[in-house]
Amino acid sequence: MKIGAFVIHLQRARQRRPQVERILAACPVPARVIDAVDGRAMSAQERAAVYTKKLHEPRYPFELGPGEIGCFLSHRKAWQQILDDGLDAGLIIEDDVEIEPEAFGPALELAMRQSSPLSYIQFQVRPVNGAVATVAQEGGVRIVRPRVAELRTSAQLVGRGAAERLLDLTGRFDRPVDGFLQMSWTTGIAIDRMDPSGVSDRTQATGGSTISGGKTFFQRVEREFKRFFYRRAVARHALRERRAR
Repeated sequence: MKIGAFVIHLQRARQRRPQVERILAACPVPARVIDAVDGRAMSAQERAAVYTKKLHEPRYPFELGPGEIGCFLSHRKAWQQILDDGLDAGLIIEDDVEIEPEAFGPALELAMRQSSPLSYIQFQVRPVNGAVATVAQEGGVRIVRPRVAELRTSAQLVGRGAAERLLDLTGRFDRPVDGFLQMSWTTGIAIDRMDPSGVSDRTQATGGSTISGGKTFFQRVEREFKRFFYRRAVARHALRERRAR
């Protein structure tokens, strides 16, 4: 299996460069840095060329900020690199995580053995929560499939076919990249995850998020209400898809 790894790093986030070096040193497969797309440096016209509201169901209730647009484009850049390099799969890692080699190595080995062209296997920074189906298991490591794909794109092994399909579907987009990945009823790609993953979160230790901005108390409350109803709608779509199989 021909595999390469890509660490997505925003050049102006200089405080994260030491963490990037840690990821490169700890990654068990050849890895290199991909310069993240800086949404803040894009013009309004450039953002409008890729971002359109209300493309898919359920409707995404928030407007994307420049950072979210840049993040989506950065993952598209990594998907394209998988194709350009002729890889069977690409390990895409964001620059705010820590790789724990003792756990990550066995997890990656199992993911690679189970990988197919259309596979998308997440290495989440949070423990498994809720009901999951076990897809494969070896020793204390397993691949599981949640009822609804989990948010965050901290690290993932993406098959070549999945990368190609995601590129085809996202010339324009209406929600963050992790929200789009939840839409298996649109993508036809089931999102699995490793348990344990061997990856942990270092966002706060590396200077905080480069995507989200500050919000007032009332804005946060309003977002929570909208997020609650949106997530319920996502769950309903996922349930209908399972029943239709």
